[in-house]
Amino acid sequence: MRILAVDYGDVRTGLAVCDMTETLASPHSVIHERNENALIQKIMKIVSREEIGEIVVGNPINMNNTRGPRSEKCAAFAEKLREAANVPVLLWDERATTSLAHTLLNEADKKGKKRKNVIDAAAAAVILESYLNYRRNKK
Repeated sequence: MRILAVDYGDVRTGLAVCDMTETLASPHSVIHERNENALIQKIMKIVSREEIGEIVVGNPINMNNTRGPRSEKCAAFAEKLREAANVPVLLWDERATTSLAHTLLNEADKKGKKRKNVIDAAAAAVILESYLNYRRNKK
């Protein structure tokens, strides 16, 4: 099944998808949208076009395991996606994914404007990779 990961942001939202074998997580795109309803509609078009079977929304839990305002906002967004989608939507712990994405982009020598345009999709790919590893180890 193809799974979509969402790194939700107020301005930019990164997306990543995996292949049908759930082996490889790849950055998909970054949606530049401030209107939450419009963002959900754009994501639903991708879900339909890419034949997505599950959506994973990054949940930025604090390092001390508490939920801050950003985590609450992501949970509310995930709930709205659940209402719009005809596939399961779940929250996934995304602690440190953006910093790992920055590290990976440093290694790939992505700088400046290029970095800003791909960091959110790279973070979504890190979230998805973490979730796929969990699924593999759970079996």
